[in-house]
Amino acid sequence: MTAQTKPGAAGAQAQRTRALLDAFHEEGALGKAYDARLARRLWPYLRPYQRLLWIAIGGMAVSTAGALSRPLVMRWAIDEGVVAREHERLMTGGVAIALVLVVEQLVAYGQLWATQIAGARAMADLRRDVFRFLHGLRLGFFDTQPVGRLVTRVTNDVDAILELFASGSLNALGDLARLVGIVGFMLALDWRLSLVAFAAVPPVALLVGWLRRYSRESFREIRAKTARLNAGMNEQVGGMAVVQAYGRERREFDEFGEVNRAYRDANIAAIKYEAMQDAAIEMVASVCVAAIVVALGFTGTSFGTLVAFIAYLAMFFEPVSMLAMRYTLLQSAMAGAERVFGLLDTVAPDAPPAANAAPPRGDAAVAFEGVDFEYRPGVPVLSGISFEARPGERIALVGPTGSGKSTIASLLLRLWDVSAGVVRVGGRDVRSFTREELRSRFAVVPQDVFLFPGTVADNIAAGGEPDRGRVRGVLGKLDALELFERRPGGLDAAVAEQGANFSAGERQLIAFARALYRDAPVLLLDEATASVDSDTEARLQAALEALMKERTSLVIAHRLSTIRAADRILVIQRGKIVESGAHEELVARGGLYARLHELQFARR
Repeated sequence: MTAQTKPGAAGAQAQRTRALLDAFHEEGALGKAYDARLARRLWPYLRPYQRLLWIAIGGMAVSTAGALSRPLVMRWAIDEGVVAREHERLMTGGVAIALVLVVEQLVAYGQLWATQIAGARAMADLRRDVFRFLHGLRLGFFDTQPVGRLVTRVTNDVDAILELFASGSLNALGDLARLVGIVGFMLALDWRLSLVAFAAVPPVALLVGWLRRYSRESFREIRAKTARLNAGMNEQVGGMAVVQAYGRERREFDEFGEVNRAYRDANIAAIKYEAMQDAAIEMVASVCVAAIVVALGFTGTSFGTLVAFIAYLAMFFEPVSMLAMRYTLLQSAMAGAERVFGLLDTVAPDAPPAANAAPPRGDAAVAFEGVDFEYRPGVPVLSGISFEARPGERIALVGPTGSGKSTIASLLLRLWDVSAGVVRVGGRDVRSFTREELRSRFAVVPQDVFLFPGTVADNIAAGGEPDRGRVRGVLGKLDALELFERRPGGLDAAVAEQGANFSAGERQLIAFARALYRDAPVLLLDEATASVDSDTEARLQAALEALMKERTSLVIAHRLSTIRAADRILVIQRGKIVESGAHEELVARGGLYARLHELQFARR
């Protein structure tokens, strides 16, 4: 019985896992197909390129006038040339039609070029702003957002808006003007035939109105499934080593298959509604032509007028079809704009200097005054943290995993704001600094080193133009210059994505060199030697000693051997400082630090 229930339990668990993933990646409800508010927010990005838009509008007017004149020229050529057997007039009419068509196409080229250039430049500006916005967000935001969703905002959603311009969106105005002109000319040519033709308009309008409700939902699904697909791909590529090590290839393939099928089905639904709309319009157009042919038996219309009328009728359904297509693109663009501006609106960027920051006090390099902090309301992480680090002093933070050591470093950099209390740097509340001003005072060496694609020198300069003399100097202080220079390319050796072509120890050496290169007054070391071997750690220790003599240092460490020489060791447990003192003093005290020290060295 138990064996029989296990598969069911496993299936239920898999369903719950998928439901959690779907909820995590689910998008909010889609708004209107056209939202004037979103259009107004797009205008600042288009305003710098409005000259191109005016060129496109002027071209649209010329193109519309040319299209409306062609059937009239055809009517004149047939009635005055063919029926009256005036071949010169027929030839003149043919040349006139050819000239109109040539002018139309030349103007259409210029119009489409101007529209697409304006759209491409505007969307490049929007994409740049979203990218800059993401860099200004607090780290907590990225803990609650799928990476695929953020990638989708910068790429697919902005591209959806761009597609509106690429398709000649301004032509929608021309299509409306053309429809009005066509209706006027058709009524002028023969009002009875016009009534026959216009009888098909209400069914088309009802059909389009019915379909657009469903197509709008399908576009919402496409946006959501695209984000889910991107997130899945990012997770799989980033975790490929774990997937292969644990033999999860088949399971991951099956999960990706489900996401891929959902994305395919969402696109198929959108294609189905679009195809139904196009087919319905074409069918109605054909029925109208047939009805007009039948109605000719009851009217005395000239042959030239008939040809012109049918030409106008064909032109009538062309802008109707184009408007329907552009409406589809408009829905996709509005969905993309809603997602992009929703990101910019619903999340506050990294906080600017606070008006209620505490006044400057004292001259400590770093100070915590009664700091409480919670990542989530009601779940305290730090409670009553108070300590000072004098200029040049070396402070070590130790304690069990999850005790709050790295959180203290995050509060110093103002990646998060305190729930209570004050964090000071140089006597100033960190909330009184701009982000750039505050973080320029720190050199940070994390446990997990991130390397940017580029060269070794580029990574040591950390985004600035590398000064090769300084790069060589900091590597020399670390006794690592020869190590990197003997690699093919030396300091110009290429760094693959995330530094995959460097060992963990080499990546850590680059991180130390990056901190030395920055030459900031406060040094933060967050488990900085946890990923290096004993030989590399010994090589780094001498350089760190020299570095920390000139700077205030805050060292977070699990290896207690690396902090013996610290001026003061703070022992953190459950978000509180439970012990403070030098290494020998804490060992002699026999408290938590002594137990940690005993356990760690007993394993050796």
